[in-house]
Amino acid sequence: MNFFPGGIRIKPNKQMFAYQNDGRFFAQAGRGLEELAAAELAELGALDVELSGGGLHFRCDAAGLYRINYCSRLVSRVLAPLAVFPCLSDQALYEAARGIEWGVLLAAEKTFAVFANVRESRINHAHFAALRLKDAIADHFRERIGRRPDVDTEHPDVWINLVILQDQAVISLDTAGGSLHRRGYRMQSVPAPLQETLAAATVRLSGWQGERPLVDPMCGSGTILAEAFMQYCRIPAAFKKEKFGFESMPDFDPLVWEEVRRESDASRREMPESLISGSDSDRQAIDAARRNLREIPGSRGVPLERKDFRDLPGITGATIICNPPYGIRVGELEETRFLYKEFGDFLKQRCQGSTAYILCGNLDLIGAIGLKPSRRFVLFNGPIECRLLKIEIY
Repeated sequence: MNFFPGGIRIKPNKQMFAYQNDGRFFAQAGRGLEELAAAELAELGALDVELSGGGLHFRCDAAGLYRINYCSRLVSRVLAPLAVFPCLSDQALYEAARGIEWGVLLAAEKTFAVFANVRESRINHAHFAALRLKDAIADHFRERIGRRPDVDTEHPDVWINLVILQDQAVISLDTAGGSLHRRGYRMQSVPAPLQETLAAATVRLSGWQGERPLVDPMCGSGTILAEAFMQYCRIPAAFKKEKFGFESMPDFDPLVWEEVRRESDASRREMPESLISGSDSDRQAIDAARRNLREIPGSRGVPLERKDFRDLPGITGATIICNPPYGIRVGELEETRFLYKEFGDFLKQRCQGSTAYILCGNLDLIGAIGLKPSRRFVLFNGPIECRLLKIEIY
């Protein structure tokens, strides 16, 4: 039995929300990561995974939902649909949303935020759609108990997601409670840091499992190193997250969640000394990488060095993963082209027996490396189309 704030009793039933009817959830993943994310979801307990625009539909039980939120390295949000309905006007949105039993998800003394995305619909302004949904939630509470929860767009207790596509609306609860790419270890940064989910994808695409050293010679603030370390040590991606959105669900089972957390944490393992290492020519970047890695248990065994790759003796018999500068700013392109050429020479002359994975965010620079990739993976760093190049050095 749940209690609506103010003492009104609400008895949840299995058909209260859409996800309870069909057991279906939706995971958002970055462009280019969908197939990788589908495989990862299946590994974490998802069933009937189907690619859809902007993400993946899937089914799972409570344990699977909690495990995906706690352990997924590739998805950014996991949504539990609350209501699905035709939405031909803002009034239709308002009326449908006002009828949702918000009291079993949100208390009047808590805070909430609405995040909306609209496409190919009569409602064509996301901010307006979010405002109408916010009004519906507020009015629902006012009608029931005479007071309403506050809005907090920075750190809300409950995150509500709205998608309107081709005049069909889906209102969902964000079961993570914020984007899962924010791991919590990034205390310091450098310009244009690599998003954590994309860094995790580069490690996964490399196939590296710890069978040989992994090196990032342009490590920046250490995101690739951090994701490789957590993957090898089996540290759940959301290990620093204190509260999840699924704890607000009416069918949340704290005992199942505790068991999922316990099992996931129990699978951790130690990393051999210096299996992962990094360097960068920028002192600020190395300082940031050290600070960020300190946030991850056991990562003090990851050596970091302030050194330009041109001054390294070589990297032999290793997996090299890096994200060189893109040279997008005016005046930087030729300088960056020369850097790519020198990095290609470094690989060819001093990295025998290694395999390099280079995330190139400027497709015009690929040829400057001077080495033929054996594979090219299409990825996106935000709006920037990239190629992850696999280069084998014999």
